[in-house]
Amino acid sequence: MVPATSTRRRHLACSERGSASIEFAASAIVFFMTLIGLMKLCLAVYTFHFVSEAAREGARYAMVRGSACTRFGSACPASTTDIQTYVQGLSYPGISSAAETVTTTYAAYPTGYGCTPSATCNNPGNLATVKVSYAFPLSIPFMTKKTYTMTSTAAVVISQ
Repeated sequence: MVPATSTRRRHLACSERGSASIEFAASAIVFFMTLIGLMKLCLAVYTFHFVSEAAREGARYAMVRGSACTRFGSACPASTTDIQTYVQGLSYPGISSAAETVTTTYAAYPTGYGCTPSATCNNPGNLATVKVSYAFPLSIPFMTKKTYTMTSTAAVVISQ
């Protein structure tokens, strides 16, 4: 006959007590890492949507504040600094205006025509192009942190 103490030891060694806790811990790490990564990727899509919207809003701001603008008082005509300040002033939650770059260019429209009388081409009928870039920091758990530059461009014909 086998002594009771050795039977008990053999039973404890083959027991599955506590294995559910270990399995849960291992699977929870993977689950939460995936969940946080998914949330970060959703934030990246949200940020790209913001960058696109900011470029459109900046182009619209430039469109209605060309060299012939008279309706907006001191904001007419809009300079590239005015447009940059306007776009960076758009407040979207979670977006840092410090990581945002706004570039405005004017060109003759259609291409090949001169920019008279204005040297900056912000006359009605000319093209205003606003390019917005945003440095998005993507950090997913257990992966190296990277910064992605999201860029969007909008161009409109100046109306005023």
